[in-house]
Amino acid sequence: MSELATLRADFARHYGHLPAWIARAPGRVNLIGEHTDYNQGFVLPMAIEREVLLAAAPNGSRQIRLRSTAIAGPATVELSQPVERTTHGHWSNYPRGVIAGFIERNVALIGLDLLVDSTVPLGGGLSSSAALEVATATLLEAVAQQRLEPLEKVRLCQEAEQRFAGVPCGIMDPFVVTLARRDHLTLLDCRSHLAQEIEFSDPEVAVLIAGTNVKHSLAHSEYPLRRRQCESAAQKLQLPSLRALAAGDLASAAHQLDAQSLKRVRHVVTEIDRTQQAAAAIAARRWSEAGRLMYLSHDSLRYDFEVSAPELDAIVEIARATGEEGGVFGARMTGGGFGGCAVLLVRTAAVTSITGRICAQYSQQFAVTPTLFVSRPAAGAGMVHR
Repeated sequence: MSELATLRADFARHYGHLPAWIARAPGRVNLIGEHTDYNQGFVLPMAIEREVLLAAAPNGSRQIRLRSTAIAGPATVELSQPVERTTHGHWSNYPRGVIAGFIERNVALIGLDLLVDSTVPLGGGLSSSAALEVATATLLEAVAQQRLEPLEKVRLCQEAEQRFAGVPCGIMDPFVVTLARRDHLTLLDCRSHLAQEIEFSDPEVAVLIAGTNVKHSLAHSEYPLRRRQCESAAQKLQLPSLRALAAGDLASAAHQLDAQSLKRVRHVVTEIDRTQQAAAAIAARRWSEAGRLMYLSHDSLRYDFEVSAPELDAIVEIARATGEEGGVFGARMTGGGFGGCAVLLVRTAAVTSITGRICAQYSQQFAVTPTLFVSRPAAGAGMVHR
């Protein structure tokens, strides 16, 4: 049975009728440009071939009923009263925030039965939350027959995560999940919100995603702390954001910052430069250069921004030891850090040997099996037409 057929059958089992609409939104992986989005810098993500599917049908009520195939605990949103977030950490806060955003924009909504199914790994730094938010927004657009302006849709989903999930996220995730183009990376300027599509269609080169299958407890507290540290440093330097500081000005900025702040600033400023260089290298198919920049990015995240983890470092070190002769151009941690995933730029022909090597060595070191899969750059969100 196909994934869509299974979803329809599950929907009918839960609600007693078939869905009228199905929306999809992909996860994403960021090749380079980490912790730069909320500093108004550059990022270089792509949508992946793992996605959230959201099936829906009208239920004749003033309620939106939510279920997930993977997570127990249905939820209900009352449309006849203001939408509030529920228990902290509950998965329904992501669609709740989107529903609230539509209501605040005076989009008329009807009662719906919703069922979520996802192949995006949860908590792995592959933006399962943005995929759920954007899938919800895409579905509500179709139901209401009212399309939002694309950047407004992106901002609505960003606001949903900030307000209802309490995550001070940047614009990167909802942007690429909404607007990605197949076989292209997105070089996004997080200050101007202008994007450049970078072709990535060489069949001989692939993106390999390696999930550590660990999440350290620091992840929840350190991400907002890093953001505050960056904002504080920008204020000390009297800058609107760290994007305004050039790499050549780091030495003079050092006199105004404590040692820790300088490390945070150095990562952001050098990462913004690396991201632009990597985009140019990939566009020109200079894979060795792109890989070198990925390794530099990981080292900066590990030592200056201090958001890596032993499991991420181990995967990157296995990649380094494999080297170009073994088919690996470069590797780095991706996402907020403290677990989650690493991303590798590899030769397609060597994927099997590389995944075997990582799996064997990582499992031996940590007694945990990593999750490994290859993805081509996928298309952004849309409706699934039967």
